[in-house]
Amino acid sequence: MFGAQMRRETRGEPEPMSRDAQSEIKVSRDGLVGIVEIDRPPLNFFDVTLIDTLVQKMQVLDADPNCRAIVLAASGKVFCAGADFGSGVDPIEGAAIAEALYGNAVRLFEIATPIVAAVQGPAIGGGLGLALTADFRVASDAARFSANFAVLGMHCGFAISATLPRVVGQNAAAMMLYTGRRLTGTQAKEIGLVDVLVDQGDERAAALELATEIAAAAPIAVQDMRRTLRRGLAEEVRSTLAHELAQQRVHMATADFREGIRAASKRETPAFIGA
Repeated sequence: MFGAQMRRETRGEPEPMSRDAQSEIKVSRDGLVGIVEIDRPPLNFFDVTLIDTLVQKMQVLDADPNCRAIVLAASGKVFCAGADFGSGVDPIEGAAIAEALYGNAVRLFEIATPIVAAVQGPAIGGGLGLALTADFRVASDAARFSANFAVLGMHCGFAISATLPRVVGQNAAAMMLYTGRRLTGTQAKEIGLVDVLVDQGDERAAALELATEIAAAAPIAVQDMRRTLRRGLAEEVRSTLAHELAQQRVHMATADFREGIRAASKRETPAFIGA
């Protein structure tokens, strides 16, 4: 459902009908750094099962004292095109899926190990929310960041209304949320959404370099400072998510939401009526 806009903008093979989420989240190690890769080409959409698997594998690394930092990466040309709710727009079913999906996803904010996201290509909607679970984001100018919910006719999710202002400030977050506009990697760097800007193709290597530098520092000190800096964040995320889900339930039943999804699927400009 929310993947319609990215589907129409990206040419590639169709999404497979059946999936094995265990094989679509790949985990490897480079010294003291764990590397977690989403491998669901071509757009790396996530659903409830994929997010649950991602959380579980991140938790395993988090519990390993020999893993002091994590790189969150993705295969292909897209970091993550967001949540894949299927092709329907039924408001009751859609809201239930959103609650299960984002409810699982917020557990990523409880990971104690520092996370560096290597963002190659688009991070759209829920994909932006996923990138915001990391402490730092590494990208090139080819990256695209968008909180595209308003142009689909609905409230944002994934607790983006809490995490995005925390990273870029209230006004920059409002600009992204109200307009749904896309930012290049360079534009995202200017507002603080991207921490390290590199040449295209160097995103993962640069993310690994930063994660390795973090992993070389005293782990107890790093994790305790991280807890201090992120104090109350997980609780805020859960509270914000509950509010976002309530708003999404309302918005999914509106004519504007149906129009937003229709327009996205047909590559048209939506004509919202405020109802």
